[in-house]
Amino acid sequence: RDPIGRALPLERRDTGETRYADEEDSPMSRVCELTGKGPMVGNNVSHAKNRTRRRFLPNLNDVTLQSEALGRGIKFRISASALRSVDHRGGLDAYLAKAKDTELSVNAQKIKKEIAKAQAASA
Repeated sequence: RDPIGRALPLERRDTGETRYADEEDSPMSRVCELTGKGPMVGNNVSHAKNRTRRRFLPNLNDVTLQSEALGRGIKFRISASALRSVDHRGGLDAYLAKAKDTELSVNAQKIKKEIAKAQAASA
């Protein structure tokens, strides 16, 4: 980061593409790509009421969700509750159409734009 707090640009040698350091999450971050759920902190409480700090991690799973508009599968690392929400809303395309961009990862936002473009082209 620079002195003002902005992310520094990173340039890829093979493609020359420029992106910023905080543009994408690290591949192993414990954050759901669709809901933004992440670790929470709390206490382990013993029978004697001794409290020790702990982390509550989200139940993340690597899944491949099928997009009807794109006609292919897309890999995501999402929580079990997000998977249930995707099923409830009628699939990945419907879920992303209603989802707020602030909750979605950079990867999910790109997929959302691709799906919107594909649906506009087919309509």
